[in-house]
Amino acid sequence: MQEAFAIVLFVVVGVAVVAAIWALVTSGGSYEQIGRGGLSVDEPRPTSSAAEREDDIRQMLEARNARRAARGEQPLDVDTELRALEDPELREEVRTMVVATNARRVARGEEPLDVETEVNRRLRDLS
Repeated sequence: MQEAFAIVLFVVVGVAVVAAIWALVTSGGSYEQIGRGGLSVDEPRPTSSAAEREDDIRQMLEARNARRAARGEQPLDVDTELRALEDPELREEVRTMVVATNARRVARGEEPLDVETEVNRRLRDLS
């Protein structure tokens, strides 16, 4: 019985060693891929076209309109909001106005406004 056990033990260990060597040889570059992916620092980032970006923004604006409609509020015009978001000159002009408003508020002893939130609110009001 012990002879059979020794034979079975050596056969199983031999098969396991052969399987391990085969897995190591056929894995190729899998080990080198560990830690790589979309969030890796060394990997180049995928670029998206302007059309894809505009489509994504449009989808987010439409989703926001759907939430507004569900709350019973008036939906906003998606095209107007999209143009306002993509016009960097208009955004910079509104930002300058908000910064000036904040300077006046601070001079009066009032709390300054959050610049980004106020810029977005004013751009929404323009549309």
